[in-house]
Amino acid sequence: MSATRVDPSTVTPVVPWTRRVKGPVLTAFAGSAALVALHFHDPHQSGSWGFCPFLTITGHPCPLCGGLRAMNDLTRGRIEAALLSNAAAVLILCAGTLLIVRWFVRRARGDSDAVLMTTPKVPMTIIAVLMVAFTVYRWTPWGQWLYQD
Repeated sequence: MSATRVDPSTVTPVVPWTRRVKGPVLTAFAGSAALVALHFHDPHQSGSWGFCPFLTITGHPCPLCGGLRAMNDLTRGRIEAALLSNAAAVLILCAGTLLIVRWFVRRARGDSDAVLMTTPKVPMTIIAVLMVAFTVYRWTPWGQWLYQD
């Protein structure tokens, strides 16, 4: 009998399930821990989490101003208040949650190369433009309802 030689470069190593899902699980845990912290340490108290440097310098809210208050409101089930604090932050949380779930599922099914999010230029440019538009709109008299201090 002759032994069959296998080229080591063509063999895909088997990555254990626990190692494959480690990244998504730790990411979800960190996000959940942040939400728990925001639930118990109320950001509605001015300065309780520090101050936004952009808001302090310019007097205008940055794209994420109100995001901590929005997350606190979500943990308390106040969806309308969360959207009024920062609608973009609520949408980012929803999108991030979906991305983490997708990442976990892909990793759990065996794709050890799956990542949280790829960064193609066109979608990232669109997101950046939308965030700038959201921010500028919040500065106008018509968009002030999107920033409840």
